[in-house]
Amino acid sequence: MDSPHLDTAAEHELVLDRLLAAPRPAIWRAWTQPELLCRWFTPLPWTTPAAEIDLRPGGAFNVTMRSPDGEEFPNEGVILDLEPERRLVSTDAYRAGWRPSEKPFMTLVLTLDDEGEGTRYTARVRHWSAEDRARHEAMGFHSGWGQCADQLEALAKEIA
Repeated sequence: MDSPHLDTAAEHELVLDRLLAAPRPAIWRAWTQPELLCRWFTPLPWTTPAAEIDLRPGGAFNVTMRSPDGEEFPNEGVILDLEPERRLVSTDAYRAGWRPSEKPFMTLVLTLDDEGEGTRYTARVRHWSAEDRARHEAMGFHSGWGQCADQLEALAKEIA
């Protein structure tokens, strides 16, 4: 029997699923090395001036995004789980030291799978509420994350 307290994934989840023409190890490096992440993480003309990644469960996953007007948006989180070169799970529900955040927004479940000559790149973004999901979609989730996937693919090809 389903619990009345559990919501369906469709109400809380946004997914970007793409086949990237780049090798999985290079995509992983671009996601997990701060200097590389800063090169592709936000859709241009936005930029990523800073990133801190402590690649272990409980480690920091902090990214600062900068708007074209120069306004900065720090995003602090932690890594919940990882399988090197295959899976990364992070959330903004906690900050380093397992300190709860003031307003959790999302959990990312990133998976990378070999497919043909490329990599199946799946980013599942799970939100705390249907309202947060709708807000993220209205912010341009599909176009923004899609543009970032293109930028990631280009960088991964370059560093492969």
